[in-house]
Amino acid sequence: MSTFQAPKGTYDLIPPNSATYLAVREAIAAPLKNSGYGYIETPGFENVELFARGVGESTDIVTKEMYAFETKGGDQLALRPEGTASVLRAALEANLHKAGNLPVKLWYSGSYYRYERPQKGRYRHFSQVGAEAIGAEDPALDAELIILADQSYRALGLRNFRILLNSLGDKECRPVYRAALQDFLRGLDLDEDTRRRVDINPLRVLDDKREAVQKQLAGAPMLRDYLCEACKAYHEQVRELLTAAGVAFEDDEKLVRGLDYYTRTTFEFVHDGLGSQSAVGGGGRYDGLSEMIGGPALPSVGWALGVDRTVLALEAEGITLDIPAATAVYAVPLGEEARRVLFRAVTELRRAGVATDFAYGGKGLKNAMKSANRSGARLALVAGERDLAEGVVQLKNLESGEQTPVALDAVVDEVRRALG
Repeated sequence: MSTFQAPKGTYDLIPPNSATYLAVREAIAAPLKNSGYGYIETPGFENVELFARGVGESTDIVTKEMYAFETKGGDQLALRPEGTASVLRAALEANLHKAGNLPVKLWYSGSYYRYERPQKGRYRHFSQVGAEAIGAEDPALDAELIILADQSYRALGLRNFRILLNSLGDKECRPVYRAALQDFLRGLDLDEDTRRRVDINPLRVLDDKREAVQKQLAGAPMLRDYLCEACKAYHEQVRELLTAAGVAFEDDEKLVRGLDYYTRTTFEFVHDGLGSQSAVGGGGRYDGLSEMIGGPALPSVGWALGVDRTVLALEAEGITLDIPAATAVYAVPLGEEARRVLFRAVTELRRAGVATDFAYGGKGLKNAMKSANRSGARLALVAGERDLAEGVVQLKNLESGEQTPVALDAVVDEVRRALG
């Protein structure tokens, strides 16, 4: 056993389970690739200030969960705790918004890091697939992203998830609500940290999961009663577009999300089979984030879906993805000459696009055939001295046991035919 183990709160993705994670990432990305979203990849760490400004200095992510450090050169950096701020920073730096085709539509996949108490569904290192549409204010864009996320989950076979939807207003109407909420919250029996949050970002108190706090919030003013006419109309259009597309959602007036940059549309995907960590993904509109990090006004919307929690949701529904075996053909040589001949055949099959493996290490026939069966291959290529003398190899169907001699110069064609 190794002296070292994965750090607390992290995990290793290893076969065969890693194939499920890859399949989930590909399923989430597929509708995005089909809808004009281009792939973007950003560094695993950024300037601390990017997240302090964008995510919000009062958020738990920045105050408690971010991995921040100083480099040997004195730079203050942080491992990325979320994707949106990094993607927007990269888009601004590359002037993608000046190319004349707004919105800039981007998708990404990667690892993110937060210092949290490890538990099932909540890790210190986790994987997300995200999408951002930068530079356009349009209810159809908000609806599009929600529909694409719904489409990817349904393509995976998931059914027991819900979409929660809310509007957080904008810079015109939210300040009035913010003041009313602060007045209400200051009259409650709250701890010192929460009282501090009331002054900095009172909407975050609505997101407090503690039962003692939630009980006191029973009579809190609702944002829907303070929305301006423009925000009401915008939100209603999003709702109408989702309904017309056949995407069910639930209005959740307390839905805030954990990041400060959201405006207007905010949404969350939850799965009731995951216990306390029920959120599998979410997002919303962030019209002021570009200006917060030094860019021009660029109204934008996006989401991130958790790969880890999506896999847990699949397990909760008893869904097993149909993942092809990593190997279709397994070559078993008997003797040195057969090793040379079959290794050449394996190379040709791989070049022809056939997933093929080889019995390495000089295994005997019995052990090599065990390896062939364990690989999940449908066919085995077996050759010994007698076969080579006759200019053939044996093509064996590992499911039926049927074995057929195949001419050496016809191996690729015969294997393709047998695999269908």
